[in-house]
Amino acid sequence: MEKALLIIIALSGLSAVSSQAERQYHFVSEAKTMPEAQRYCREKHTDLATVDSMEVVELLNNMAGQYKQSAWIGLHDDRDTWKWSMSDPSFYGPGETEFRLWGTGQPDNGQNEQCTFFYSGGTGTWQDLACNYPAKVVCFDVTGPNATFVLTESKMTWTEAQSYCRENHTDLASVRNQTEHQQIDEMLPGGDYYWIGLYRDSWKWSDGSSSSFKYWAANKPDLRALKVCVAAAFHNSGKWEDLDCGVKKPFICYGPVVTVSMQVIKVRVEKPNGVDLNDPAFLDAMLVEAKKNLRAQGLDDNVQLAWRKQPDGQVFQKEEEEEKKREEL
Repeated sequence: MEKALLIIIALSGLSAVSSQAERQYHFVSEAKTMPEAQRYCREKHTDLATVDSMEVVELLNNMAGQYKQSAWIGLHDDRDTWKWSMSDPSFYGPGETEFRLWGTGQPDNGQNEQCTFFYSGGTGTWQDLACNYPAKVVCFDVTGPNATFVLTESKMTWTEAQSYCRENHTDLASVRNQTEHQQIDEMLPGGDYYWIGLYRDSWKWSDGSSSSFKYWAANKPDLRALKVCVAAAFHNSGKWEDLDCGVKKPFICYGPVVTVSMQVIKVRVEKPNGVDLNDPAFLDAMLVEAKKNLRAQGLDDNVQLAWRKQPDGQVFQKEEEEEKKREEL
C-alpha cells in the first residue's frame, strides 16, 4: 500500500479581487451564450461582471493574461424598455405607463434610435428616432391628474426638449391613453414631427447596476445584431464589442471576496503491477478522476487539485517507509 497527500484549494483558477469594491472576478473558460453565462454566474457566484471603472478594466486584462479573444461581461441592450420622462407613478393609472401607439414596423430599434416622435398626419402615430434629431416639441403642464398639452415651434434635440419642458412647464408630454393621443393629434399641423417624453435607456448591467462607465472599441457599438450583448475583447485592451447574445464565448463572473481555503487529504493506493505511481501521466489522470468525483458530490469549478510532493520530490511513498522514518525520529 502506498500513500500520498492531495491538496484541495478552493477559489483558484483565473480570479482577481478589485481594490475599490468588495468583488472577486472569475474567468470561466467554458464557452456559453450570454443567457447561459448569466445563469451560471448567478448560480455559482453573484452575476456576470459589471465593469464600472478603469481599475476593473485593468484588473480583468491582467487576469486574462495570455487569453487574447473576448469574453462576455454583464452589459446588454434591453431594446424593449421604454419609459416616460415624467416618472411620478402617482400620475399614471393602471396600464397607462404602457400605453403605446406605434406606427407600422415601429419601434424598429435602429442604431441610437432611443427617443420618440409623435408624427402628425390625421391618424397620428409614434416612431423611434435618434435623439439628436432637431424637431418641434410637445410639453405638458400637470395639475393633479389632469394634463394640458403645449406645443413649441422651435426645433431642438430630445435632450434639449426635455430640459426646456422641465424649465418652462412640467415635462415632455406623456401620452397615457387614446383620449390624450387624440387631443395631441388634433392640435398638431399635419405631416410634422414632435418630440414626446417616451425614451429608452437601453444599455443595462445584468446585476442592475446604474454605472454609466463605458469602454467601447472604435466604431462600437454598431448594433447589427437583433439581440445585443457585450464582450470585453482582450486582444484590444479589454475594450467592449457588441455581439449577438447567442454566440458562445467564455465569460467573467463576479462575487463577494472569499478567502482561499486549502484542505489536505491522505490518499492510499494499492500499487497495480507494473505501474509507477509517481509517473506524471498517472498522477494527472488521478487528478482528473478525483475532480469528477468531487463535482458529483456538489463541488463547483472553483477548485484546484494538486499533489503535495515529499522532500525527495516523489508524491507516493510506501507506508512502511513512512513508518520507519517516524521510528527513526
